[in-house]
Amino acid sequence: MGKGRSGRKDSKKVWKNRLAGVAAVTLLLVAALYSADRLPVRANGGRGPQAGINGVETRRDEAKGRSDEAKDGNDKEKDRKYGAKDRNDKEKDREYGMGDGDDGGGIRIGGISSQEEWARKQLEGMSLEEKAAQLFIITPEQLTGCGQVTQAGEVTREALRQYPVGGLIYFSNNLEDAGQLKTMTGDTQKMAMEEIGIPLFLSIDEEGGDIARIGKHDGFRVAQVPSMDVIGASGDRVQAYGAGSTIGAYLHEYGLNLDFAPDADVLTNPDNTVVKTRSFGRDPQLVTEMSLAYLEGLWEQGVYGAPKHFPGHGATKGDSHEGFAYADKTWEELEEAELKPFYAMVGNQVPFIMAGHISLPAITGGDLPCSLSGQVIQGYLRDRMGYEGIIITDALNMGAIEDHYPSGQAAVMALQAGVDMLLMPADFPSAYEAVVEGAGNGEIPLDRLDASVLRILRLKAEIRKIL
Repeated sequence: MGKGRSGRKDSKKVWKNRLAGVAAVTLLLVAALYSADRLPVRANGGRGPQAGINGVETRRDEAKGRSDEAKDGNDKEKDRKYGAKDRNDKEKDREYGMGDGDDGGGIRIGGISSQEEWARKQLEGMSLEEKAAQLFIITPEQLTGCGQVTQAGEVTREALRQYPVGGLIYFSNNLEDAGQLKTMTGDTQKMAMEEIGIPLFLSIDEEGGDIARIGKHDGFRVAQVPSMDVIGASGDRVQAYGAGSTIGAYLHEYGLNLDFAPDADVLTNPDNTVVKTRSFGRDPQLVTEMSLAYLEGLWEQGVYGAPKHFPGHGATKGDSHEGFAYADKTWEELEEAELKPFYAMVGNQVPFIMAGHISLPAITGGDLPCSLSGQVIQGYLRDRMGYEGIIITDALNMGAIEDHYPSGQAAVMALQAGVDMLLMPADFPSAYEAVVEGAGNGEIPLDRLDASVLRILRLKAEIRKIL
């Protein structure tokens, strides 16, 4: 990135096909959620999202003793209802950049097959160590070993040679002003392309309200975006779209391509203070509508969003930043509220979903955070819901992880659970070495490693086209 305004036009072309689909699905989801006690459905010829979303319906069907014939009839009605009957898999792959296999995936820039071919070619040429490094998004300080990083020079270049990571995340201490940030991100991305040949995810936490590294920084003059509870209270999805578009515009301008937002948590526990002002509200339909609109705004500006915190932080007691945070609910109970926005995300095959460090003792039988649970990540988000995009952990230096698991162990457990990317382990070198060792000794199957890296590379093929 780092091209400033000159890159905006190309970026908008990149996202044109995606936006048409997202806008249509967003409006249809509103009507769908009001009119029936069902989760959003998009027909897709039996691939992941349809199978996953219908998993919730299947549970209800079994409970009520409905026949298979009645269910088949309902599927056709759902196709008509959600405007998805005539969409085929390849059309959806183009819209959302989520191809799966020989179709090539990605948006049509220079041809679908060229992006898939590039991703597979990169994967074939990577060493085990290079594959492991791609799984991490870390701070510039973790990459370089420096106390504070505000520019990218030869130290950054050498660090990228040693650790060709998947991306970097920036915080307030990395920011000075607009010119400095654009130069730093531009230089960093240029070095990555020169040294690795693969672009970086350059990311930030920029939700709006109090969670705004740039928006709250004195060195930047950007439009202020209110907290999501204020936008949710308005009931106006246009305001949610505007929040995403405003934030996406300045992130793109400053060379950032990934925002860990929006907060798609449904605030079902009124005593929850972790996401109280960050959530759009208590109504699952409202949160779904607002979250999709926000993502649409980001995408229009050429920035990926990562809705969080699957499977829902709004019901929890406690703060996963400080230690274990619990939600005493079953899957059936979560499906009534907290999971509805995430089913919509899966139905749209959004590029990223962030997994939270939430404990679900009624489901897992203990304190194990969801981000480390194969039952939750692989068993539910992947297999039952049908999500095909990149699953990234919440920060692994949070109390729920760091206080209970060594960095290496947590990294391996997350990958074994089905996660694709690891955000900010407390001890990056130890986590990296543990992943390399685990993949080398079979603790992490090589096909499992390759599947995650290929998902990452497919998405980076899009970024590569606009650099």
